[in-house]
Amino acid sequence: MSIPGIIDLRSDTVTRPSAAMKRAMMEAALGDDVLGDDPTVIALQERVASLLGKEAACFVPSGTMANQAAIRALTEPGDEIICHRDSHIIHYETGAPAVISGCMIAAADGPRGRFTLDEFDRLVRPDNIHAPRTRLLVIENTHNRGGGSVWPIDRIASLTARARELGMKCHLDGARLWNASVASGVAMIEYARHFDTVATCFSKGLGAPACSAVSGDRSTIARVARIRKMLGGAMRQSGLLAAAALYAIEHNIGRLADDHANAKRLASGFARVSGLRVDASEVETNIVYVDIDPSLGLAADFCKRMHSRGVWMLPTAPQRFRAVTHMDVSAEQIDRAIERCAAASV
Repeated sequence: MSIPGIIDLRSDTVTRPSAAMKRAMMEAALGDDVLGDDPTVIALQERVASLLGKEAACFVPSGTMANQAAIRALTEPGDEIICHRDSHIIHYETGAPAVISGCMIAAADGPRGRFTLDEFDRLVRPDNIHAPRTRLLVIENTHNRGGGSVWPIDRIASLTARARELGMKCHLDGARLWNASVASGVAMIEYARHFDTVATCFSKGLGAPACSAVSGDRSTIARVARIRKMLGGAMRQSGLLAAAALYAIEHNIGRLADDHANAKRLASGFARVSGLRVDASEVETNIVYVDIDPSLGLAADFCKRMHSRGVWMLPTAPQRFRAVTHMDVSAEQIDRAIERCAAASV
């Protein structure tokens, strides 16, 4: 349940487990996942692998570890990764590709977190001893800093096909892949088949308190499991968390359409507030970025005014803030947030 009186739009990670999810956690059969015998973790890993059409999956504590374990499993030190310049692995994972995998990043450009085949080709290194080896393509779907944008499946297919021609590996940062699938109507397994590894997150949108998974072929996932242990991510009776993730998969994917509708509603309302700029037609899933006119002050100051009115949002740049819808925010609360936003802009 949400905090009484607060409309928390900071992220879809702020949700609290429902009573039914808590019951599933308390009733979960437990073992020792480090020793490989936690039955609920095993069940979750099998369920996620099946959902994505992969041979195996590895349960990890966070989305950052999911991405970084996959990158480490697919690369060698000195390799280079191609991804969008606004990717999560660049901005929100504390330089981990360099520290953990010893990899450089070639940052692609393109609107709303997506780039073209021509842009990809521009970044591929020549095959000689002077250059790092272009080794890995990473696509983020949905794309957080792109405003929850969904990658078209045909563009994914063309990019990953070119990467294969060049002997590269492909990783999907699918922390919000559930949202992409619900919004586009493209099955998750269809997205996943183009990638060697897929990271999915159960605490973003689905309401679980924590954890993610990496899916792929058996040999790669065995390597991911070793890296998880190296990074301190192997846990003991983690079936408690796996049970929450299983419940989330079975009960909370379909309802993501409600969050998408609420995000559209929020964007349309904010667009009517003087001094705020947002294009509601670009809102595809549950993330809304809003540009604020300097006449209303800095985004951080505006968010403080909103916070005092019981609406919590995150400033992401001097003149930009973010609002994210989720299962703990109703349509009625969205309307209240819009009203309070209008009052804060006067």
